Amino acid sequence: MFKKILISEDHESISISVQKTLEELNVPTVDYVSYCDDALAKIKKSVRENDTYDLLITDLYYEEDHRQQNIKDGIELVQQLREIQPSLKVIVFSAEHRSGVIDSLFTESKINGYVRKARNDSKELKKAIASVYVNENYLSLDLKKEVKKLNNYEFSSYDITLVSLLSQGVLQKNIPVYLQNNNIRPNSLSSVEKRLNSLKEALEVTSNEQLVAFCKDLGII
Repeated sequence: MFKKILISEDHESISISVQKTLEELNVPTVDYVSYCDDALAKIKKSVRENDTYDLLITDLYYEEDHRQQNIKDGIELVQQLREIQPSLKVIVFSAEHRSGVIDSLFTESKINGYVRKARNDSKELKKAIASVYVNENYLSLDLKKEVKKLNNYEFSSYDITLVSLLSQGVLQKNIPVYLQNNNIRPNSLSSVEKRLNSLKEALEVTSNEQLVAFCKDLGII
C-alpha cells in the first residue's frame, strides 16, 4: 500500500472523512491541506528533501475566501505538479458529474483515478486507491458508461463551435455570419442546419435548446 499520501480538500468534514478512510487502509503518513498553493508547496518540499509523496487525492473545485491563491483549482494543481513530480499518482475526488470534464481529466491532465462524491464514496475511494497502487486507472462502472457514451458521439471542433454559439444566444440563421468572419468551413446556412439536425438525431433530442442542455450536461461546452 502507499506509504505517504497528501490530501488537498477545502471542506474540513470531507477531509476528515478521507483521512479516516486512509487510516482504515493503514497508510503510515497522511498529510492534508485546504489550499492548492499549499499542496504544491508540500510536494515541492518533499521533492527537495527526497521524501516524496506516493499519491495526491485532490478536490477539483475550491471555494474562494479571504486568502489570495495563485492556483485556483485541482486541474491547474495537477498540471503544475506534473512538471515537478511526474511520477506522482493522482486521484481526483469531486462532486463533478459531467462526463466530458471527467474524460478530459484522464486524457489531458493524466490523472490516475476519479471518484465522485456521492453515496458509498468511501468504498469507491478504497477501490480507487487499490487500483492506482497496482498501476491501474480507476473510474467507477457507472461513470465509465457515461464517458464511453460521450466518446461514441465523437464531437468535432466544428460541432462544439455550433453548439457553443447556440448556447450564447446566437440564432441558427446568424451562425453562418460568425463562421464566415472566422474562416470556418462549411459556413453556409444549409450546412449548419444539416449538421445540427444530424447531431440532434444522433443524440435523440428534438430542439436546439435540448441539444445545448445535453452538451452542457456532458461538459462539452
